[in-house]
Amino acid sequence: MLAQMLETEGYEVHTAEHGEEGLELVRKVVFDLVITDMIMPVKDGLKFIMELIKDYPDMRILAISGGGAIKAERYLTMAGYLGDIATLEKPFKREVLLEMVRSKLAER
Repeated sequence: MLAQMLETEGYEVHTAEHGEEGLELVRKVVFDLVITDMIMPVKDGLKFIMELIKDYPDMRILAISGGGAIKAERYLTMAGYLGDIATLEKPFKREVLLEMVRSKLAER
């Protein structure tokens, strides 16, 4: 659904099932923005973001969460402590997502 929203707006989208697969993809493809869920199998969003920042400190990141064992707000707060990371809590409106994507892409 997220990929479809972005593709409809003309963005090129690549998807990964989990954080480890996401890191492999980032090593192969140059991205302007990485959007990640905080709750994923294999490697969760926090671990993924920490590795991403370590290897690609200038990467623009948007973290999304609907919660889980921990409330979404806490996951997103933790992600925000890792650096200049935009956060978005599920459920969200399409327009809000697109505005955040445009805003992150306009940085620098």
